[in-house]
Amino acid sequence: MMDLSAPAPMQEPQRQYYFLKRARELTAGKERELGRPLTCCVTTFGCQMNARDSEKLLGILKEAGYQETQDENADFVIYNTCTVRENANLRVYGRLGVLHGYKKKNPHMKIALCGCMMQEPDVVEKLKKSYPFVDLIFGTHNIFKFAELMVTMLESDRMIIDIWKDTDQIVEDLPVERKYSFKSGVNIMFGCNNFCSYCIVPYVRGRERSREPEEILKEIRKLVDDGVKEVMLLGQNVNSYGKNLARPVTFAELLREVVKIDGLERVRFMTSHPKDLSDELIQVMAESEKICRHLHLPLQSGSSRILKIMNRKYTKEQYLDLADRIRKAVPDIALTTDIIVGFPGETEEDFRETLDVVRRVRYDSAFTFIYSKRTGTPAAVMEDQIPEDVVKDRFDRLLKEVQTISKEMAERFTGSCQKVLVEEKNSQMEGYVTGRLSNNHVVHFRGPESLIGQIVEVRLDECRGFYYMGSLTG
Repeated sequence: MMDLSAPAPMQEPQRQYYFLKRARELTAGKERELGRPLTCCVTTFGCQMNARDSEKLLGILKEAGYQETQDENADFVIYNTCTVRENANLRVYGRLGVLHGYKKKNPHMKIALCGCMMQEPDVVEKLKKSYPFVDLIFGTHNIFKFAELMVTMLESDRMIIDIWKDTDQIVEDLPVERKYSFKSGVNIMFGCNNFCSYCIVPYVRGRERSREPEEILKEIRKLVDDGVKEVMLLGQNVNSYGKNLARPVTFAELLREVVKIDGLERVRFMTSHPKDLSDELIQVMAESEKICRHLHLPLQSGSSRILKIMNRKYTKEQYLDLADRIRKAVPDIALTTDIIVGFPGETEEDFRETLDVVRRVRYDSAFTFIYSKRTGTPAAVMEDQIPEDVVKDRFDRLLKEVQTISKEMAERFTGSCQKVLVEEKNSQMEGYVTGRLSNNHVVHFRGPESLIGQIVEVRLDECRGFYYMGSLTG
């Protein structure tokens, strides 16, 4: 309904729908010129929040007239980047070299970069100098402006750069192309105020901003009406949700309202910081069957000394007490974690403290990382960086311990019957489908594709370490 002869509206999201209509005109013209539809490819690096952002980017691209493809030799390629670890940046630079070759053969190809990596000034300068064939660069704070930026890019022959240092704006109600029809992420907050000494996220994602609970509930109801059975509530630290609202709301209070929504069958959330995971939240998790029996609780280190230098704001003893309280309240919960090996100043004794926590908590799985120095963080300039061979030895020892315990923890469910959300056709085994348990474990079992999107009961016949082989019951 937008009148393109009139000035663009100033109010969001109406302004973006104005530019979407203009983008559709531009792509239609290019389609006529080329005699074929235009294609787009969105590649995501990083976390669940980036994955959700990519669904928004793809929704806007499709509304603008592009057809999705997995082939990076497309008319519009966008990388939604991560910068938590250095190798994520290196992967992007490596892929850009490939895209440059494609663009030489396809001069009208457009290349865009967005996400956390773009919030680093040094990265943008390197792109300007070494990768001038990139058409559009924007960051994390103005992703809602993608339609407007796309039009600027399509009408220009120069590199467009639009990076915001920070924002208090939250703009939703824009097109989204969900990967799954039956489950979806829902952003409840953006940014982080924790400033862990090794982490660049607060610098690239900005300060914490919570959405109003009414807007979140409205979005979830709309998703449920569209066939969604499971939602994952997303935030850098969901336990901090609601603190900065005009009328403060706790995350536990939000969860209580979410589980009341008729038709919604499962609720997940990611990520929880141990420092402010409340007894109220534990109680809500124990009370509601809709809340999935899985909690990701990043440890990072088991040494209280290292945790203090990391600015994590809890001790080893406090973490262990929290894990105990969670397991007592929700006995069948799967606890997962993140652990960093080789943080500056980490001694063998500190590392053994980490192993001690792993053995006592007995995680269902753990994401283990070698410390990655991120320019701009306090840890990057700390003395006593750990030698590579020492870090590698500790990493291997930790990984062995984690894998042994994870397999033992998974075995405890063998032979039980569990409700499973069927997610996809199994690409390796003919006639099999793959689903996910409430505790986030994966199971493969024989069944028709028509089960995809349904919650069914499956007996877990055999544990194969990180997944189960099962069979339908009834």
